[in-house]
Amino acid sequence: MELVIASNNKNKVREITQILGNFFDRMYSLKDLGIDIEIEETGATFYENALIKAKAVSERTGMAALSDDSGLEVIALGGAPGVYSARYAGTDGDDAANNALLLENMEDTDDRRARFVSCVVLYFPDGQVISAEGETAGEILREKQGENGFGYDPLFYSLDLKKSFGESSAEEKNGVSHRARALMALKAKLDAEKMG
Repeated sequence: MELVIASNNKNKVREITQILGNFFDRMYSLKDLGIDIEIEETGATFYENALIKAKAVSERTGMAALSDDSGLEVIALGGAPGVYSARYAGTDGDDAANNALLLENMEDTDDRRARFVSCVVLYFPDGQVISAEGETAGEILREKQGENGFGYDPLFYSLDLKKSFGESSAEEKNGVSHRARALMALKAKLDAEKMG
């Protein structure tokens, strides 16, 4: 069976391929297939957004498609930025502005608890859907630490790693990341289905 990974993010594609490689004969990114598609994420949850993307790509290619949606949830902010993590400050993917707004909104709170959440959805051409979630717990720092990663990584202190994701190597982060955990949970479901 062939799988399309509904992403052009090389790191994401590599991580997914490493974890799910043995379930599919071939795995493609959108770029591999020459597909340039902008899918509007109109869902209210990570699951809804991942499903929207996976379904659109599966319908376009006629192949099984895998998508993930993920973001940062801060307890003191009622779960914000949540599904709006990438565009928290208004412009999609402006990490500096998103980080600045997060620090501003957290200025007066001592409750720094937060978590990264990822939902992965595997959508088959026959309409079958398999999904899984993963999360990683941490706290929001009062200033950036480290230059690695992207997004909120320099502000996210990982309880697993005892340092910020910005100070962590890709291997360290992937070992405890919300996406890796969601993919491992999905892999377990695929394993169970294979056995069944």
